[in-house]
Amino acid sequence: MTLTLIHTAEAHRATFDRLRESIAPGTALHHVVREDWLARAQGGIDDDLAREITEAIAAADGPVLCSCTTLGPVAETAGALRIDQPMMREAAQSGGRVLMVYCLQSTEAPSLSLLRREMDRAGNDSGIELLFLGQYWPLFEAGRTEDFAVAIATTVREATADRDDLGAVVLAQASMATAAERLTDLNTPVLASPELALRAALARITPA
Repeated sequence: MTLTLIHTAEAHRATFDRLRESIAPGTALHHVVREDWLARAQGGIDDDLAREITEAIAAADGPVLCSCTTLGPVAETAGALRIDQPMMREAAQSGGRVLMVYCLQSTEAPSLSLLRREMDRAGNDSGIELLFLGQYWPLFEAGRTEDFAVAIATTVREATADRDDLGAVVLAQASMATAAERLTDLNTPVLASPELALRAALARITPA
């Protein structure tokens, strides 16, 4: 059985292929890259876009992982695993306050709604803080992924300095994952979504 991944950035293809090789070598991945879907979703997901996403998920041969947080709610309704769900669940189970970091306004509502849902499920009433870093998104769009990761990591480090009330920091978008690699020395866990989501998605594949 094949795992289908729906992306809105070409860069995620290589990210998940690398993760696949370290987690489950040989597993078949089918990538669907639709950058236009994210562009169209910036003003809200209309009926036409929702139908296209739903049809793509229904046509997949096996489970589907959607790596775009903006499209997450529609993808989840259609039966896909949204990339941030395993990460938000782990953050909620930390028992402490959660700092949610994001770079796109279109990510805020779906990610915050999901995190609140997982916090409720975990019985965690410590609260959520938001850190919007939209000023760095042009770096990612320009392909300057290293500069993007450094900028995010630097700002998160500053925002969490001398904090002892945080249970977790979540980097809400898959594109931010490499910043987490620069923050492993923090006392607060910094969670990124790709590896957690891929492990959860692979668990949905049953051997033939």
